[in-house]
Amino acid sequence: MTFNDNADISSGKASRRGRTGMIAGGGGGVALIVVLYIVSQLTGFDVSGLVGGGGAPSGGSSADSLDQCTTGAQANSDIDCRMKAAAASLEAYWSEEYPALGGSYSAPQPIALFSGSTNTGCGGASSATGPFYCPADETLYIDTSFFADLRDRFGSSGGPLAQLYVVAHEWGHHIQKLDGVLDKPHSDTGPGSTSIRTELQADCFAGAWVGAASTTPDANGVPFLKPPTTAEIADALSAASAVGDDRIQAASGQVNPESWTHGSSEQRQRWFTTGRTSGAQSCDTFAPSTARL
Repeated sequence: MTFNDNADISSGKASRRGRTGMIAGGGGGVALIVVLYIVSQLTGFDVSGLVGGGGAPSGGSSADSLDQCTTGAQANSDIDCRMKAAAASLEAYWSEEYPALGGSYSAPQPIALFSGSTNTGCGGASSATGPFYCPADETLYIDTSFFADLRDRFGSSGGPLAQLYVVAHEWGHHIQKLDGVLDKPHSDTGPGSTSIRTELQADCFAGAWVGAASTTPDANGVPFLKPPTTAEIADALSAASAVGDDRIQAASGQVNPESWTHGSSEQRQRWFTTGRTSGAQSCDTFAPSTARL
């Protein structure tokens, strides 16, 4: 998906951390550990290193606030600027959409981009973790090298909208935190489980943002993004398919639906499409009418 060259992305909240990141306050407990297990299924990566720690803010953190990223043209050519632009567009969309759905919106903390390792409110994270949302400090953590893995290891076609789908999915988890969805037990697995419903709703929220992104304006009234092309939509669907439980399990030679936590490739694509074509109001994956998902 392509940003309009003259779109103002300066409102986006994102920073690039050095190898030693800031330790965000807060713990997490059992519920957070469960959320982190669910997060691991997004990418197939081991996130056991995230469990634990937390602590007080560390004054030794160094971070680049990406102040140099101000235009859509920069977002189209630079991955860090693209993440900042995504934050600007997602914030503009959800600050209007969530109140329209009846909620009281508050923004997540700035997206934390890192390389190698960083500290989070959910414990230490490394490049092996993959992108995730930490409820304890309300922050999206992204090692942008994951996007190459999404293409090379998981078979996604890649492309900017595949990257933006991942960010929008994690932002969707922030919306779920505001809704109280992440406070529900998530230890169940398999068809119809709370875990799957949570993840498919985040996919649907990502699709809803994509559907509205080309009409979501910056502070000057310029839409952040151009309408997605058929090829760009295919990129996003490819990413959704690549992280389906069945696709990930097939790589190990055994597919067991009863152990799924995120849903099949088909489900993830379908709910992304539902959000894109019907909006965020269509994303109630917990409704009785969606019993079969």
